[in-house]
Amino acid sequence: MPPLPPITQALLLINVAVFCLDEVFGHLLSVYFALWPFDSGRFMPWQVISYAFLHGSFSHIFFNMMGLWMFGAELERIWGGRRYLSFLTASVLTAAACQLLMSALGGWINPTVGASGGLFGLLLAYAMVFPTRTIMPLFPPIPMKARTFVALYGGLELFLGVTGTASGVAHFAHLGGMLGGWLMIRYWRGQPPFSSGRNRGGGWRA
Repeated sequence: MPPLPPITQALLLINVAVFCLDEVFGHLLSVYFALWPFDSGRFMPWQVISYAFLHGSFSHIFFNMMGLWMFGAELERIWGGRRYLSFLTASVLTAAACQLLMSALGGWINPTVGASGGLFGLLLAYAMVFPTRTIMPLFPPIPMKARTFVALYGGLELFLGVTGTASGVAHFAHLGGMLGGWLMIRYWRGQPPFSSGRNRGGGWRA
């Protein structure tokens, strides 16, 4: 197995370190660095990034970091560190924007934490780069093509978000992360809604 590329490795270590610190200090970090809705009176600009380094439980960080290891490492090897970090940042930001918008519309005042928005962007990118690759998800443990898995997951997130099922999960942040990832790849390819006919970034195509 090849070694973890540097940015994925750094992100894993940072997330685990922040999680441990937050536990030690009784979730004090979440008070200042979670993504708070505008109407909560606790929103700060840096939270649109910092929320992605916080997690609410061990299972939360475990599954997010496993997904980062499974999907992020391979994408970083293909894209290189700079492009990979740009992609993750775009996914995290659009996830935050979608969650803030839905919180304003729904009157929610609960904070959001977790790297899931960036992870869902990576899932979408993985399906676009390796659409026919067979993967074995944990839930359900059934082999399927990457594009099928992502389509099912995206549809499930939309259903759960619209119906309000599985409350406490930021479904619209997940969808926002996928949207940001999709837009980033369309931008790199020079496809609509961006200018067409030009492949940006030195010839790479997802």
